[in-house]
Amino acid sequence: MKCGVCVTPGQFEIITAEKPETAPEGWVLLDNCAVGICGTDYHIFEGKHPFLNYPRVIGHELSGTVAEDAHGWSKGDLVVINPYVACGTCRACRRGKPNCCYNIEVFGVHRDGGLCDRLAVPAGNLYSAEGLTKVEAAMVEFLAIGAHAVRRSEIAADDRVLVTGAGPIGIGTALFAQLQGAEVHLLDKSRTRLDFVSSKLNVANCHLVGEGLLTGDLAEGFDTVFDATGSVAAIQAGFALVAHGGSYVLVSVVKDDITFADPEFHKREMRLIGSRNALKVDFESVIEALRTRKIDGSKLCSEQLSLEDLAIRLPELASNRDTLIKAVVTL
Repeated sequence: MKCGVCVTPGQFEIITAEKPETAPEGWVLLDNCAVGICGTDYHIFEGKHPFLNYPRVIGHELSGTVAEDAHGWSKGDLVVINPYVACGTCRACRRGKPNCCYNIEVFGVHRDGGLCDRLAVPAGNLYSAEGLTKVEAAMVEFLAIGAHAVRRSEIAADDRVLVTGAGPIGIGTALFAQLQGAEVHLLDKSRTRLDFVSSKLNVANCHLVGEGLLTGDLAEGFDTVFDATGSVAAIQAGFALVAHGGSYVLVSVVKDDITFADPEFHKREMRLIGSRNALKVDFESVIEALRTRKIDGSKLCSEQLSLEDLAIRLPELASNRDTLIKAVVTL
């Protein structure tokens, strides 16, 4: 079978590997259908991911069909794949938080991912994608990241919320904050991206970096700020955007240390929340939102391409994402 591999930073190749015909005990064989290419994959290609060893088959935003009957699944069932393989025995897992398992292995990061024809996945990591297209099912994981962050934030319907970073994760976060009834604002440095989000996804309050956000009614800041930028400078600047009594949720991950002024942090009685990956409840809420068209998945997929196309265009996609929301490889 063909596999898309980041051999080293800046080097992506299609290689041939043996197609698995058996799965470990408790796992299910899947024929992969579609793979979303996300910021993590671009960071891997660029050598910016903090938790990765090369070479690596990338791809963790996955949909597939069951290759053979197993563990209650029938051959041909379309499924969404939760790519976070938890140990089940560490303290986090025992407390119902497998998303931050001490020994976690994420497909496409800690172990080879799904940019290939076939993959074995733990049976408990599969969720029915009935009612979704194969491409929609491949976009569930990135939306679940935002849904998880919103759920952790405990925002209320009358809260004023700011999401910094209008990439796929930030957009997903904004959409699920809107579903909670919050007044949602989005901040980004790309006018093109903000115009898309405003016109196509109905996020009305879009702000361009550098335009003086904390003025007028917004002078006291936001009840909850979500960072989805992947930028150290943006994360550090975000502390000043949190209102007194508010919360700051760090959704993106960076390699570097983050610093902030302790007096400013304390006078706000600010909550600082890390949000990592997602849980089953988040995947299920995203699947339901897509199935019922509360979120229109068709507007999130910028383009579909083949594995061969990706090998040619990955440098371009990684370097120029101004107009790109989500590229999906169909297999």
